Amino acid sequence: MRLLIPLFLSIWVCFNHSYAQTLAPLIAEKISDPIQIDGILDEEVWESSEWAEDFFQFFPSDTSRAAAQTKIRIVYDDKFLYVAAIMYNTGPREKYVSTSLRRDFRGEQNDGISFVFDTFNDNTNAFQFGVNPYGVQRESLIANGGAQGSDLNLAWDNKWYSAAKIHEDYWVVEAAIPFSTLRFNDGAINWNVNFYRIDSEYAERSTWTPIPRNFSIISLAFSRKLIFIEPLKKEGANISFIPYIAAGTDKNYLEGTGNPLKPAVGADAKVAVGPALNLDLTFNPDFSQVEVDEQVTNLDRFEIFFPERRQFFLENADLFADFGTQNVRPFFSRRIGVDRDERTGQNVQNQILFGARLSGKLNDDWRIGAMNMQTASDDERGIAGKNFSVAAIQKKIFSRSNIGAIFINRETVGLGQEFSLFDPSQSNRLAGLDYNLASKDNRWNGKFFYHKTFQAEQLDKTYAAHAQVSYNDLNWSFGLGFSDIAENFNPEVGFTPRRDYKRSLGAIGYQFFPVSNLINRHGPAFETEVLWNENLGVTDEFHSLQYRVQFQSLSTITLSVNNRFTYLFAPFDPTRTGGKELESGTSYRNNFFGLRYFSNPRNVLSVIGRLEVGEYFTGDIKTLAGTMNWRLGYLANISMNFSYNNIRLPEPQNSANLFLIGPRIDLTFTKDLFWTTFVQYNNQIDNLNINTRLQWRYAPVSDFFLVYTDNYFPSTFTSKQRALVMKLNYWFNM
Repeated sequence: MRLLIPLFLSIWVCFNHSYAQTLAPLIAEKISDPIQIDGILDEEVWESSEWAEDFFQFFPSDTSRAAAQTKIRIVYDDKFLYVAAIMYNTGPREKYVSTSLRRDFRGEQNDGISFVFDTFNDNTNAFQFGVNPYGVQRESLIANGGAQGSDLNLAWDNKWYSAAKIHEDYWVVEAAIPFSTLRFNDGAINWNVNFYRIDSEYAERSTWTPIPRNFSIISLAFSRKLIFIEPLKKEGANISFIPYIAAGTDKNYLEGTGNPLKPAVGADAKVAVGPALNLDLTFNPDFSQVEVDEQVTNLDRFEIFFPERRQFFLENADLFADFGTQNVRPFFSRRIGVDRDERTGQNVQNQILFGARLSGKLNDDWRIGAMNMQTASDDERGIAGKNFSVAAIQKKIFSRSNIGAIFINRETVGLGQEFSLFDPSQSNRLAGLDYNLASKDNRWNGKFFYHKTFQAEQLDKTYAAHAQVSYNDLNWSFGLGFSDIAENFNPEVGFTPRRDYKRSLGAIGYQFFPVSNLINRHGPAFETEVLWNENLGVTDEFHSLQYRVQFQSLSTITLSVNNRFTYLFAPFDPTRTGGKELESGTSYRNNFFGLRYFSNPRNVLSVIGRLEVGEYFTGDIKTLAGTMNWRLGYLANISMNFSYNNIRLPEPQNSANLFLIGPRIDLTFTKDLFWTTFVQYNNQIDNLNINTRLQWRYAPVSDFFLVYTDNYFPSTFTSKQRALVMKLNYWFNM
């Protein structure tokens, strides 16, 4: 019998493909007395031996225990989950790296400890809470299994409590996370959990559950169990109410229009519908405090994607936004609140009147999302109000994969005098089905979908189909994909900058892990992409051979040799400066060389740079772009975004020197008072933009904002548009 037990365990491990699952769980004890959150572990409960210990190294290697060890203990009562963490150093230490005292720090250069809770044990979605040695908090949502760093959404905010203390050779965190902040099944007896630590002194990242270093450190495929002594139960109402008052004034000097200082009021609310669903409500939302987009020099023929930053759209955003794939997105929330000014033909902001969104879990396997938003009519600008409805449902299948369906409906519902109440001729609808593949060991990932649009005019070929699969192990990675985007596919609430093409793509790469004090990993990769349609044949190609080296210091360098083919199916000015356009029906094959460099992010002065040199349509281009960062402790960050494109084309086309310069100063006077100034000069659009924002966090998740924005003609400093906004909000837990 004794021989059968280890044999059975060995077979069980092989079939589950996850060594992490065999590691010991963490037991959470239930307590009756609340804990004072002061960073001093003097309560008797912290004297227990039940700690998560023996952290594993994730970087620079994944084959040993961490040099700087950590231990964590979790207890709970009816209202809070309490976390204690002790981060040991290998010796006395005075300084830690924190790029700012602003909430929601991120980056490999920041010292910190993070707690990841997969409350539905689905290895797909999780809550993350983090604290750095100076007590700065961050909280985020992890989606899509945390397969990539982009699956970490730090824009999500909620109210919780923590304190940190620095000692001679270790530092301590104590935290209390309200159960009302989390979503979980009533009566749950365990969650998936993991913890990870970033330490700048030793250039080390470590995790409690070991994660292979070829995956992301936030990968949810690797976790252990957090076991509760008594089942969890949510008691009482769980409602958050966030009202705001604001006042703003603006002036448009080009049109000779403006608005005097006028007040505005509105509110958001979060209502827990059971333990796992959340109802978000908004009335007259105001997003004036949202940071401006970082401008780019547009040398492409198509629209550029900018990510969503507005808080209302962020919780469970993946339920809506992750349908489709890059450049074929059926739903793009930034379409809501933007409309066309019929006087100028320009896109302008349009007021959102109200909205509601229900999202979350029905049970361990089913997630749902439903949203409805109404925008206002504007008779002066010829804008009819729009109603946006989105419904999504997702079913977990196998260990970590899921299948989902989405329906999107946009109706013109004009509430102004010049518009009919309902105009069915302007409706736009989409129905879609997606399958997301994620293997238990995270090596295989894929995306398969079929979407179809419907509108008043009956058209053929209104579909989009896509299939993609990728494999990633320690050394090898490869991927294959195919897309078919029909000519009349028209998701007006989505982001699909081009239609009428088929696309095939492939990628393969290999990584070496040498025994070296200098180089951590290196290896070649090849990517290829071809687009074509039935009428024109091949319209686009891109082929790239690359070699990437990552150093032990975290800096990386990538060299590439690239070939691009472009067929113009419409006239195009390669500089976008109003010069003579290249004729439609012409094609161009260009070769160019590339170099990308990421310096050590732990340095006081760090650089991210991209250099490209080679052919460009009928001429040549030299591109230098990137960001320089200068960190003055945690009190100030000074950065400079820059882009320079030297384009030389034969006459009659325009040659151009395109500059985009964006200095940014971020001052953190305290953990509650911040001032950010962002200046952007872009000679491609002949504009100088200044945005400066003062933020005072006078209470948890409650802020006062003062925001000033100005746009100038760079040559004369004559103002184009100017705006000043003040906003005050407060977060009530009811």
